[in-house]
Amino acid sequence: MPATPSVVLHDLTFTWPDGSVALDHLTTAFGRGRTGLVGRNGAGKSTLVRLVTGQLHPTSGSVRTTGPVDHLPQRLVTRPDDTVADLLGVGAALTALRAILGGDPAPEHFDTIGDDWDVEERAAAALADVAALDGVDLDRPVGTLSGGQAVLAAVAGIRLRGRPIALLDEPTNNLDRRSRAALLDLVDTWRGTLVVVSHDRELLEHVDETVELRSGSATVFGGTFSAYEEHLAVQQAAVAREVRVAEQRHRAEQRQRIEAETKIARRARAGREAARSVPKILANEQRKQAEQTAGRLRAAHGSAEEQARSAVREAELRLRDDESLHVALPDPDVPASRRIATITVRGRDTVIEGPERLAVVGDNGVGKTTLLEQLVGGAAAREHPLPDTAAVSHVDRSGYLAQRRDGLDDDASVLVNVRRTAPHVPDAELRNRLARLLVRGDTVGRPVGSLSGGERFRVALAALVLADPPPQLLVLDEPTNDLDLTSVDQLVDALRAYRGALVVVSHDEAFLERLDLTDRIELRPDQESPFIQAVV
Repeated sequence: MPATPSVVLHDLTFTWPDGSVALDHLTTAFGRGRTGLVGRNGAGKSTLVRLVTGQLHPTSGSVRTTGPVDHLPQRLVTRPDDTVADLLGVGAALTALRAILGGDPAPEHFDTIGDDWDVEERAAAALADVAALDGVDLDRPVGTLSGGQAVLAAVAGIRLRGRPIALLDEPTNNLDRRSRAALLDLVDTWRGTLVVVSHDRELLEHVDETVELRSGSATVFGGTFSAYEEHLAVQQAAVAREVRVAEQRHRAEQRQRIEAETKIARRARAGREAARSVPKILANEQRKQAEQTAGRLRAAHGSAEEQARSAVREAELRLRDDESLHVALPDPDVPASRRIATITVRGRDTVIEGPERLAVVGDNGVGKTTLLEQLVGGAAAREHPLPDTAAVSHVDRSGYLAQRRDGLDDDASVLVNVRRTAPHVPDAELRNRLARLLVRGDTVGRPVGSLSGGERFRVALAALVLADPPPQLLVLDEPTNDLDLTSVDQLVDALRAYRGALVVVSHDEAFLERLDLTDRIELRPDQESPFIQAVV
């Protein structure tokens, strides 16, 4: 850690208005360079980022930075008329510059530009520096970009603004291989302080230090995430040995205490028998001495056993035993011969029958999400119709996990959101089922908009799991976004056991390979159409 860190958190506590504690007396620091901030879902990473950026204010403690902070949020929020220039943060300056060049000398235009007269050239150069944004114009509407392109443009904007401290929250979500490579290039050449919140192993190999947030404290390690995992594995193996040794000692002390109690009982019995043949005054004295001796033995063995028990507890506290996500998807009772849906792209039909599993893959911007929206119908399907080159059969009993998890009401509580799909399930049972997804306690009553990405995912998943009747088709768009590695494992297990049909979009090949896919559609750009052609 450098002598002068860029971000210092001292005795930092943050409590939500409902009383739930997100961070409790946290003290740590981030140095100049590239830091990977890791931790289980719900550990408080996104909350910490919002505290550093000033979006939230500490309940107690302090946050100190050595300069202005820029931020890529976990979920980009844009307006319908925003352009790429707005995403870069230069929309107002560019509009003012063009107004002046068009003959409008209004003073407010000059105030907006300041000294940044080459803003258009610098913005265009920032886009040109990102290979995956080739051909993207400053005036292009943000709504026409893919999720990955929008993230890259936002990161390019942070670089363009050049603030000394930048925080990126899950920046690889939704990125295809080309976009990921472009982001890694940006990270490798970053100037200043960069803190990256991520569960992405590949990205975390491009940092200088790793900070893990866990159980209200932070562990700082000078190296990449894989190096930290190796260090942690060695450390945990040593702790496990300490636990075993402490348990053995505790059992030995228990045996010695039991043996001592047996000896004391035998001596007491012998003393009572001997007392019958000696004067009463002498018998009382012998009994008193025996009781004192027994007391000293009990105290000595009791103290030794308690010390051994304390050693076990202390060692176990250092041994990790993280909770796991328990996902039990409902059985929709789909016959193997039941035709669930048909996807037609440029004359090629892909039929989904029974509990089949289909992956839809392809680069950002080729139309994967549009295709999923048509499968599930609703407002999104009406807003983003398919071109004449593609068609799908709409499925009534489907459950849709959107890429941005935007099917939830941010202002409503977790319980209210989940109850909408399960109106007849009692609150107590809803709470029990949410607890299996690690959504419990005060979190159930919090507004969904205050949750981390991983927590938000679990609420969206709960709405699918509890739907009545259960969906015959699950449609998942980038389901591993925001999930820690253990939660991804649990999700894989649940999807493998699911007895309904599944259509999933993901750039995570390792995740897809574990799902026992029955089919795959690759969508590619087509020169004749703005949409796709399929390769099955």
